[in-house]
Amino acid sequence: MSEPSTPSTDDETAAAAARIAAGYAVEGPALDLGAVSVGGRTHPDAQVRLPLSVLNRHGLIAGATGTGKTRTLQLMAEQLSAAGVPVVLADLKGDLAGLARPGEATERVTRRSADTADPWQPTGFPVEYLALGGLGTGVPVRATVSDFGPTLLAKVLGLNATQESSLGLVFHHADEAGLPLLDLADLRALLTWLTSKEGKEELAGLGGLSKATAGVVLRELVALEDLGGDVFFGEPAFDPADLIRTAPDGRGVISAVELPAVADRPALFSTFLVWLLAELFEELPEVGDLDAPKVVFFLDEAHLLFTGASKAFLTAVTQTVRLIRSKGVGVFFVTQQPTDVPSDVLGQLGNRVQHALRTFTPEDADALKKTVRTFPRSDVYDVAELLTTLGTGEAAVTVLSERGAPTPLAWTVLRAPRASMGTVEPAAMAAAVAASPLQPRYGTAVDRESAREVLAARLAPPPAPSPSREPEREPEREPEREPLREAQRRTRAEAPEEERGVLGDLMASSAFRSFARSAASTLGRELTRGLFGTRRRR
Repeated sequence: MSEPSTPSTDDETAAAAARIAAGYAVEGPALDLGAVSVGGRTHPDAQVRLPLSVLNRHGLIAGATGTGKTRTLQLMAEQLSAAGVPVVLADLKGDLAGLARPGEATERVTRRSADTADPWQPTGFPVEYLALGGLGTGVPVRATVSDFGPTLLAKVLGLNATQESSLGLVFHHADEAGLPLLDLADLRALLTWLTSKEGKEELAGLGGLSKATAGVVLRELVALEDLGGDVFFGEPAFDPADLIRTAPDGRGVISAVELPAVADRPALFSTFLVWLLAELFEELPEVGDLDAPKVVFFLDEAHLLFTGASKAFLTAVTQTVRLIRSKGVGVFFVTQQPTDVPSDVLGQLGNRVQHALRTFTPEDADALKKTVRTFPRSDVYDVAELLTTLGTGEAAVTVLSERGAPTPLAWTVLRAPRASMGTVEPAAMAAAVAASPLQPRYGTAVDRESAREVLAARLAPPPAPSPSREPEREPEREPEREPLREAQRRTRAEAPEEERGVLGDLMASSAFRSFARSAASTLGRELTRGLFGTRRRR
């Protein structure tokens, strides 16, 4: 099979660019990504656009280090905000904090604006700065251990399948026994209790918990605490609904999770973003396909999610990505190689922005071959050559059209973001956080009674009786409880006559008793867990 030949004359390249751009024609609102390039010539009149209506079909932004992935993420986040769509993104290096400030019209920006027919104007955007557990300047984001659930916590701790199963058993017992697991100290106390002489019988009917497994989990919990990961777990727990907000001018709020302070804890911050997704999946109603998504997530360094992940975790991620589409949520994975994302997840991603790939090793060459096979065949580009020769700020793009069909592969010269890229002065960020409407709600940590205190009370010796000169009195006998039907008859007899026929008969009726049993059963099911084992609070 012969490779496609690149058009050489100006007329040929213009015609090829026009054919490609026709596949990106959009009637509704869309993100303007850039202009088509063919044969090294950029065609400003051939625009590449991504419909807002297909952003809930998710996507991938991939490419080697230094090829422009973060700028692409910034470009898309800006336009989503301008369209009134909230955005959630991870700021690993702190350079996305500059989204709140207008950019500068440099020579490079001016040239890129002309190449892409972009009427560029410096613009700042509404940004909410968040920080895991307050490790950083942003509004503290916390979750209780119980809300986080066993599957995600097992991923953070690096547990194997057997250990993860045992951890799930511990969470199940805590739910059934009404033991609030708010922070890591609560979980350590429960693990210690369940392997003690007094507490091990509580799990005997469920298979028990071996001391060896409990020891592994306890050691990993201590290691996580030593790294500072314990500050993330606690109260007040963050409500993911606070991520879906718009500014007073109607633009979507960009929630930037500042992560430089936890950059050495990749499993924690990557899994945290999945927790937010899982929470939204459980809480949001089904809405089907919308003209624009409710919120879009950008999961940076996506390979950290899947390295060493258990089968249960991968299954849960795949199911969430597949099903959250109908909740109006879009998810973009940002990573270096498309092969960093498991095939089952990659198959759910309808929109691709592929920056340049490098082939310095045999493994890189193999990854390139696999990546080429995932793109639609092009009669304009040699895909393998294109992916290795793209310049900074250029990408191979294919997305879904408004009718859901893949668009032609387009060598795209991407537009320049309108906001600044870089850090923000600590004083300016602190002022923005202090003025945030979320700071009064989440700024101060709360430590209420939880499993640790409950279990400590069980182990505490009973207080010694205080000496008293008064003679001991016989304890008053508790009156025997009346049978339910007798109590109902007494209630009806003591009620005013006009109430006996309505209220009394209603309470005694079989329909009322059936309703009461149903309500009690519903309350018993309030504490359920979703795909990741996260607690559902509805």
